[in-house]
Amino acid sequence: MKQHPPKKVRSDLNPSRLLTFKIDDRDVTAHEDETILSVARQNNIIIPTLCHLDGLSERGACRLCIVEVRGSTKLLPACVTFPRQDMEIITNSKRVINYRKKILELLFTERNHVCSVCVANGHCELQNLAVELGVDHVRYPYLYPRHDVDASHSRFCIDHNRCVLCLRCVRVCDEIEGAHTWDIMGRGMTSKVITDLNQPWGTSETCTGCGKCVQVCPTGALTEKGKSVAEMSKRRQFLPYLQMMRGRQGGSWQK
Repeated sequence: MKQHPPKKVRSDLNPSRLLTFKIDDRDVTAHEDETILSVARQNNIIIPTLCHLDGLSERGACRLCIVEVRGSTKLLPACVTFPRQDMEIITNSKRVINYRKKILELLFTERNHVCSVCVANGHCELQNLAVELGVDHVRYPYLYPRHDVDASHSRFCIDHNRCVLCLRCVRVCDEIEGAHTWDIMGRGMTSKVITDLNQPWGTSETCTGCGKCVQVCPTGALTEKGKSVAEMSKRRQFLPYLQMMRGRQGGSWQK
């Protein structure tokens, strides 16, 4: 079985220390170990995400949750940024919204996302975000890469043309199922999720066939054979529960 490095945990954060700061000119209070994204959601402040999913570790892969912080010239990903005392955060400035639209457009151009002929049309988080942010056209040239479809598994199928490299499948297989069948190969736009050592999914010796990776896929890149994306009910509520129970049983299992 493949070995993977242990997850990094911020040891310098104190979960008991309370901070006060502002999000969109609203005074909020949070523990030091809570991310900006989690605090925003607790206060009903909407920040769009694609790679984030409750119950899984954060990777900051999609960058759609970027926010402005007064005093910083950089846009910071809210899912992996921790607040500081008296910090002032802006989630919906014109600059932030423009960058989110650009990120979405680039996601569409990197793979072969054609909503009108996609089986996930109407049930796709990437498409939903485009509607919410008003992305009705793409200003960049499409790359039209030649990606394959792996249907070698007896129950499931992966279409790399629809993958957005959110790594949800990698994380749920590792952190929840404990199989670590999925991983990522390559760099940049040539990156690709793979099973085991880049072998066909159907020949994997580590895959348990649980289907959790299919449940968490946001775009329909992972599907169950014989079912359309609309027919596959997403049961993601099990993730925070399983993580909580494993934390109780294993103590410091995330470290």
